[in-house]
Amino acid sequence: MARRPTPPGSPQPTGVGHVIGLVKGAVPPLHPAGLPFVLAPLAVAALGRNRKWVRRAGLASAAACAAFFRHPPRVPPKRPGVVVAPADGEVALVDTAVPPAELGLGDQPLPRVSIFLSVLDVHVQRVPVAGVVKKVVHQPGQFLSADLADASEVNERNSMLIETADGRYVAAVQIAGLIARRIVCDAQEGDAVAIGDTYGLIRFGSRVDTYFPVGTALLVERGQRTVGAETVLAQLP
Repeated sequence: MARRPTPPGSPQPTGVGHVIGLVKGAVPPLHPAGLPFVLAPLAVAALGRNRKWVRRAGLASAAACAAFFRHPPRVPPKRPGVVVAPADGEVALVDTAVPPAELGLGDQPLPRVSIFLSVLDVHVQRVPVAGVVKKVVHQPGQFLSADLADASEVNERNSMLIETADGRYVAAVQIAGLIARRIVCDAQEGDAVAIGDTYGLIRFGSRVDTYFPVGTALLVERGQRTVGAETVLAQLP
């Protein structure tokens, strides 16, 4: 959760407490899935404390993993009918495409926005719209580079279908990439989800496709950078 501002008239933190507060506000927390990846190199650094190169390598690896699995707080917009980006990254495609067959949305092309995540981006995924999870389906597949158009069809993926309160369907599809071999999805069928909630992640380097109902107004362009849970991708009809 985002840190709340101190109410007017309240005593302001001073000294060490103030410094600790600034550090907490600047350093994002770690997603639980990244904890083993940080602890393992820290253990190596501790065991090799008498060898400078081992200690430095362990600490550097721990820092890199902590950066990869960072889980910064986000504040989604409250406007009705908007769909936010499910991930940080670069908009790779703004087009129409047939959604994954396992979602049962038919064979007609739907508006789609694809976001490519490099290894430097935040890799947790956010719920793009509030509603109820109707389907969560994992589909085995290949591990082509996630920035290729064919990746949506042939790569390993995890598809989530959300029904909004007014009966609209929005789908978010996590797609594995060339070096992304693990998709994590914590959402389950029947879950009530809020816009901007964290629901999963992909490691390391990946892509997330969002499918919208016909008539949706897409509000982003190819090449634009997105901030998960905050950048508005579209306005539902």
